[in-house]
Amino acid sequence: MSTGAPGAASDADWRRLEKSVTGRLLRPGAPGFHAAGAPFNRRFASTTPGGVLSVAGAEDVRRAIGWARETGVGLVARSGGHSYAGHSVCPGLVLDLGALRRVSADASTGLVTAAGGALMADVYAAIEPHGMAFALGNGASVGIAGLTLGGGSSSTSRTLGLTADALVRTTLMTADGRLLTCDAEENADLYWACRGGGGGNFGINLSFTFRATPVSDVSTCLLLWEGADAPEVFTVMQEVARKAPDAFSLRLGVSAADGPAAVVSAVGLHLGPSGELRELLAPALAATRPVRTEIADRTFWAAKDYLLHETSAGAFAVRTHFAAEPLPAEAVAAVLARLDRRPGSGNPDGCGLALYTWGGAINRVAPADTAFVHRDALFLVSMDTSWSEHDSAETVEANLRWLADLREAVAPYVGEGAYQNFIDPDRPDWRTAYYGANYPRLVEIKERVDPDGFFTFGQAIGS
Repeated sequence: MSTGAPGAASDADWRRLEKSVTGRLLRPGAPGFHAAGAPFNRRFASTTPGGVLSVAGAEDVRRAIGWARETGVGLVARSGGHSYAGHSVCPGLVLDLGALRRVSADASTGLVTAAGGALMADVYAAIEPHGMAFALGNGASVGIAGLTLGGGSSSTSRTLGLTADALVRTTLMTADGRLLTCDAEENADLYWACRGGGGGNFGINLSFTFRATPVSDVSTCLLLWEGADAPEVFTVMQEVARKAPDAFSLRLGVSAADGPAAVVSAVGLHLGPSGELRELLAPALAATRPVRTEIADRTFWAAKDYLLHETSAGAFAVRTHFAAEPLPAEAVAAVLARLDRRPGSGNPDGCGLALYTWGGAINRVAPADTAFVHRDALFLVSMDTSWSEHDSAETVEANLRWLADLREAVAPYVGEGAYQNFIDPDRPDWRTAYYGANYPRLVEIKERVDPDGFFTFGQAIGS
């Protein structure tokens, strides 16, 4: 079993690994090591790998796994590296898949195949010339591997389903060095687990094949209100979202950072013309006037760029739930009260709450048909706070206490589930929160494919 301890390998062991692979191995102190081994969430900046191997292909992965098993060094794979809990790095060996980024698309079959290190930018670049798409994230540097394995929701998911729902095949390197093809016919249990069972649990996924759908022009909206308008905006906009067709999706949020005032935002995508979108938004526009209103027709690809969002640098923590009904007025009031007494920090990202529209095609898949169990919600509820690496320990603790208090205030109005792609290292009930009734089957698959628990991390299946 992998221990995660970098000290289990000697310098001679590391040199032996370096000589056995085609890719480049970086050790601490080498040029480029810090960037290659730094966690996306700087909350976990103290984790320093013993080495980072940029793999050149499947054989490098196989040899690295064998070396790690022999030496007792922990190993994790890194694609986009965006794990909220820092699980894309470890004190042992990080397998950087960043060189494996090839993406091919075939309009005649609608199939898109991406290598395990491909990022959203790579996938979009491959599919745009063919005018087809599947549900993809709004961050250009997010890896296709982590997005897919944890479910993968996007602004098109109410029509196109989750990223995992579009997956038709994946290849996976197991802990004993086998390269398996997983689809509905071959290794079907692993295929099921890879659609929402979370990254890093069953092996290292080296390729993904998706079925894409033709797309046409769309429209987008960006509406901003002052924080004082939040009660009315949330009441009306949640009802708009509840009644809207699947073609409409929305991120409705209230946040605060520098300065005393909170901001309410509604960012939306409609797979139709702006006239339809403006009609959908009419109740909210009539209820209270935004301080900024942008509603426009765009190509699908221009809309993708417009909706592009990258989390700011620094450290953060996130709590999630799923809501089957709109948040009532008392829940919104509780959120606003806590925003008024936020502790603040040196991170300009601030803190807040957001609702992402769910339902539609997501909920038309049965909870047991894939490992992703969250198929009955109206909204994904996300709460977050952030700080900088230069903030004091007291500031960090104050922000974490604030977030825990916000979650407690919202908890009576939401379900017990949580989104595994927004992984939360502080959540004690993660097994049922992430996987629900599907967890026992995931454990059984894990025990069969990785009986020694070689692939492990803080919230690994079976741990």
